[in-house]
Amino acid sequence: MPLSKTEEQLMQYLWKLEKAFMKDLIQSYPDPKPATTTIATLLKRMTNKEFISYKLYGKSREYFPLVNKKDYFSKHVNNLIKSFFDNSASQFASFFTEETNLTETELKELRDIINAQIKRKES
Repeated sequence: MPLSKTEEQLMQYLWKLEKAFMKDLIQSYPDPKPATTTIATLLKRMTNKEFISYKLYGKSREYFPLVNKKDYFSKHVNNLIKSFFDNSASQFASFFTEETNLTETELKELRDIINAQIKRKES
């Protein structure tokens, strides 16, 4: 089951902190901060979905991610390519480079990344 947008936002903070108590997570939010009950509900749902877990210290819970940020993002990108680009990475790359207003420098950096990946695959 995927994360909702609000769960995903909270997960971003947890990935950044690596492990955190609820008060640390609430502090990560800009003002106005969400209610403690809201964060508690999100944490419970995310625990049930097995995206996070926690370690008990008395009555306090220290939360930590069970899902790696890179793996989560990779799955989303692959689903996006599958759903919107007929499972074609080339179509996705074409759309991405044409529609995102990349600078010439950014396009050259992408080319270098692709060339390096090709060399790794050839080895």
